[in-house]
Amino acid sequence: MRALLSVSDKRGLVAFARELVALAWELVSTGGTAEALRREGVPVVPIEQVTGFPEMMDGRVKTLHPKVHGGLLARRDHPGDVAALHEHGITPIDLVAVNLYPFSETVAKPGTTLAEAIEQIDIGGPSMLRSAAKNHRDVIVLVDPDDYPTVIEDLKRGGVSPDLRRALAAKVFAHTAAYDTAILAYLSRSNEALPDRLGLVLERQQALRYGENPHQRAALYATGEPRGIRDLKQLHGKELSFNNLLDVDAAVSAVAPWGPEGRPACVIIKHTTPCGVALGHNAAEAYQRALATDRTSAFGSVIAFNTVVDRAAAEAMRDLFVEVVVAPRIDAGGLAVYREKKNLRVVELPRPADEPSWDYKRIRGGFLVQDRFRWAGVADESKWTVVTKRRPTDAEWNDLRFAWAAVGSVKSNAILLARDEAAIGIGAGQMSRVDASFLAVHKARQQGHDPAGAVLASDAFFPFADGVEEAARAGIGAIVQPGGSVKDAEVIAAADRHGLAMVVTGMRQFRH
Repeated sequence: MRALLSVSDKRGLVAFARELVALAWELVSTGGTAEALRREGVPVVPIEQVTGFPEMMDGRVKTLHPKVHGGLLARRDHPGDVAALHEHGITPIDLVAVNLYPFSETVAKPGTTLAEAIEQIDIGGPSMLRSAAKNHRDVIVLVDPDDYPTVIEDLKRGGVSPDLRRALAAKVFAHTAAYDTAILAYLSRSNEALPDRLGLVLERQQALRYGENPHQRAALYATGEPRGIRDLKQLHGKELSFNNLLDVDAAVSAVAPWGPEGRPACVIIKHTTPCGVALGHNAAEAYQRALATDRTSAFGSVIAFNTVVDRAAAEAMRDLFVEVVVAPRIDAGGLAVYREKKNLRVVELPRPADEPSWDYKRIRGGFLVQDRFRWAGVADESKWTVVTKRRPTDAEWNDLRFAWAAVGSVKSNAILLARDEAAIGIGAGQMSRVDASFLAVHKARQQGHDPAGAVLASDAFFPFADGVEEAARAGIGAIVQPGGSVKDAEVIAAADRHGLAMVVTGMRQFRH
C-alpha cells in the first residue's frame, strides 16, 4: 500500500507516518514534508523518484504528473484503468494526506505583497486532493490532521469504511472550496465595483440549542474574516444563544467608534439596538452613565465595552440582570466578580477591523451585498456644515460628535438625545422620524432626564420640519443630521425660528 504525504500543516505528521510504516505502508513525499520525515528517521520515497522529474520552478511543479494522478484516479475494479497502470508502470496510491499552502494566513499579514500572495496559491495540492476525493472509494483522502488518529484506528481494525471515506472526501471539497473562495476574495479586493461573483464558504463553529424561537434549528457558522465571530472567546457562563450572538455582534459594532485609544465607552444593547450609550473616565463610570440612559430597558441586556473591564466595572453591574458582557479583555478581578453569577455569559471579542469588506443581508433566494459600514466614512468633520444662524457652543460641539457616533448603531428611524457624552433618550425603529423624536423625548423624561439643553442626532435627514418642532418643544439646543431632504430649507428655517444650532454632515447612517 502506498501513501502520499505533502503537508503545509505538519501537526501530527511524524506520528501518523510512523503508524503507517508500522502497518507496512510505503510513504512518498515532497520537499519540506520529506525532509521533516527524514529528520525523524521515517523512511520516505521522494516524489521525483516516482515521477522521474525533479521538483522545478521553485517547487511550482512537483506533483502534476500522470504517475501521481494516474495512481490516484485509477479505479481498482475497472479493467481499462488497471491495464493502463500496468502499461505505464504506475503504482496505485491508496492514501493521500495533503493540506494547502497558507494563503489566508499570508494575506492576513499587514504588508503582504501581491507577488507574495500569488506564491501561496497552491496548485498541486488541490489537484491531488480533488483526484483522491473523486476516487474516494479506492483512495483514503485526508486534509485535516485531526482525522489522522481515526484513520489509523480503522486501518488497524482492517480498513476504512465507505461512510468515512465519503465523509473525508466531502471535507476535502469543502476545504478546496473555501481555499478558492479566499483567493477570489483577495484578488477582488482592489476592484472598485462589486465583482460579478462572490464566494461565501461558512464553517460551522457550534450547534445552538435553537434559533430566534425554540421551534427553529440553528447553528453558528463563521467566515474567515479577521477579528470576527471566529475570534470570540467565552470565559464564563451558559452557552451563547442565537439571539445572544446577534446582540453581541450589534454591541461590538456599536462601541467600535470609540477605539481602545479613546475614552472608555459602554453600550447597552436590547434586541440589536442600543438602549444606553455613554463615555466615562473609566469602564465603571461609562457603564453607570450608559445605564442611566434607560434603566428599565437595560434588564436582560448585552453590554459592551471598548476597554478592559476591571473589578470596579464588574462590581458596578452586580444589581442588574445581564445576559452577556463583551469586551476586548476582561481582567482577572472583573472575571472573578462575574463568575459569581452562574448564568452570566462573559466573552472577549476584538474590536472589529475598520477596513473594507462586504456586508451580506439574507433575503429569500439570495443575498443583498454592500460595503460594510465603516465609522471612518461618516466621521469626517471637514464635510460638516453649520447651516443655522446660531453656531453650536463648544460644549454642544462635543456632544454633537458623541451623538453622531452613537446614533449610527440605532435602528432607523433613529433619534438620539445626548448630554455630557451620554445618551439620555433614544427613539429607535419608528415608522416616522417625528415619532422617533417624540419617543426619544418621552424616554428621556420617563427616566428622569430633562431634555432641555441637550443635543439631538438623527441618523437620516428630516423629511419635514415636524421632527425639529418636536425637538424644539422639548428644549433641545443643537441638532446634527445628514441633510439632503427636498425640504431642508423648511427644516433649517424651523431650527432658526427656535434658536437651535444645526450641523449637517452630508453622510447618512441609516440602519434598516
